Amino acid sequence: VPSARCCGSPGEPRALFPLPSARGPLPAPRWPVECEVIKEPIKHIEWVPPEPEPFCQPMSPEGAPAALSEKQGTVVYHFSPAPQGSCFSRARVGGAPGPLSSPAAPLEGPQDTTLLFESRFESGNLQKAVKVGPYEYVLTLRPDLYTAKHTQWFYFRVQNTRRDPLYRFTIVNLAKPKSLYSEGMRPLLYSQRDAQSHGIGWRRVGADVCYYRGSGGGEEPAAFHLSWTSCFPHDGDTCFFAHSYPYTYSDLQHYLRALAGDPVRSRYCAVRALCRSLAGNTIYLLTITSPAGAAAKRVVVLSARAHPGESGGSWAMQGFLDFLLSTHDDAQLLRRLFVFKVVPMLNPDGVVVGNSRCSLAGRDPNRAYGTVLRDSFPGVWHLRAMVERVLAEREVVLYCDFHGHSRKNNVFMYGCDGGKASARPRLHQRVFPLMLSKNAPDKFSFPSCKFQVQKSKAGTGRVVMWRMGVSNSYTMEVAFGGSTLGGRSSHFTVEDLKSLGYHLCDTLLDFCDPDPAKLQQCLSEVDAMVRQRLGHEPGSGDSWSDVSPSELES
Repeated sequence: VPSARCCGSPGEPRALFPLPSARGPLPAPRWPVECEVIKEPIKHIEWVPPEPEPFCQPMSPEGAPAALSEKQGTVVYHFSPAPQGSCFSRARVGGAPGPLSSPAAPLEGPQDTTLLFESRFESGNLQKAVKVGPYEYVLTLRPDLYTAKHTQWFYFRVQNTRRDPLYRFTIVNLAKPKSLYSEGMRPLLYSQRDAQSHGIGWRRVGADVCYYRGSGGGEEPAAFHLSWTSCFPHDGDTCFFAHSYPYTYSDLQHYLRALAGDPVRSRYCAVRALCRSLAGNTIYLLTITSPAGAAAKRVVVLSARAHPGESGGSWAMQGFLDFLLSTHDDAQLLRRLFVFKVVPMLNPDGVVVGNSRCSLAGRDPNRAYGTVLRDSFPGVWHLRAMVERVLAEREVVLYCDFHGHSRKNNVFMYGCDGGKASARPRLHQRVFPLMLSKNAPDKFSFPSCKFQVQKSKAGTGRVVMWRMGVSNSYTMEVAFGGSTLGGRSSHFTVEDLKSLGYHLCDTLLDFCDPDPAKLQQCLSEVDAMVRQRLGHEPGSGDSWSDVSPSELES
């Protein structure tokens, strides 16, 4: 395995690893050698539905369909690359050498209506499908590679569809007790024929959506089930189901190649390698600024996809990059004012293999920012080291790590309130999120934001960066579902997710405006909220320094 070594000086890492150039093939993803990978490329078009996609009326757990045991059915797909207890050893382009196995049961003829399942492609993670009725399937997701848990993300392909029947799918090994599927969220479907013939992409589908606790068996703890019914739009179609809009490592590389080939945008965006992942995939670092006066500028650091199953973070990041690299007056002003250091995909290995939360170390990278194990957690180790070098020379005005949230709708932030030990006035950490809620009132919920630093979050990016000296350090959480604000009760579209990047840029200009009026106004509003909640005035110095972080929480 190539060593996860650092690539350069505080300013610009050297391009030691393959980078997307404007010409020639892209560097192919490297996979653990246990993983089989089908050869055909999987591509999806971008599309925004013409009408909002409302939440459905979810079924109560009491109305859950009768449990059908796998023993009552026929296994029609089974592929499990890594035995339990194994760990990562090496990787290669294309994954497992040699011919592919046949995990799907063959059809018995044209009259056989069995669906053909497949997920041996980037970000796919179906482990098993069991046919328990003519049009009913029980599905098992593959846990994060080299672990036995973290099942939430799903993404798989089905072929041999029929248009008329109502199908039922039940995923039987989800990990989390609570889910937005209980609040009306619906799965995503993509029809290849609709994409080719009508330009229609991912859309929300599913009736009788139900999220409920399974019965468990033997010594195994009870897992949670997601069940839904759906029709397919065409006979003989190729379709995909997903938990959220997929955004793969190859998608990022295509985007970065377009940047590299653009004579205008490439003048103020340098694409370099921060380091290599455990599998040897390049973790990219973008440095964005206008050439003039770079030495005096403050720095903004952004990252995404520490958790690979939270693909909405990549769409928000792409929206941020689209705006920041545009010709818009505000984008030009931002490039004149700041140096942006952006790591768009911190955990490419997890994204490639279809993990929900972990890297190939079998651990959550967003609990490892304090690690000294550079070779086990290369992305977060090198990101932290880069920020340390930057802080030795200049101020980092903002750090924001983009994530997805599975239990609460809307967009919100987690910040850091240092309590009595904090050198800054207590309410300042709340200003940036409040400004963002004003700029995106139909998406961002300030009341959902939290600022208490819990012990269990000590190794997260936002807490470690804050303790290093980044006062405004945040995790931005984007719901897998959608928005309940501004008269909405509908799922987020890709366009909604990308717009968050623009709103972040807009808020940064408000936050750093030389005229302090907006900042003072937001501080006054936060102060009034705290007074109303606590029912009393601040103590000494008007700073709320005598109030505990838990009392100040939303």
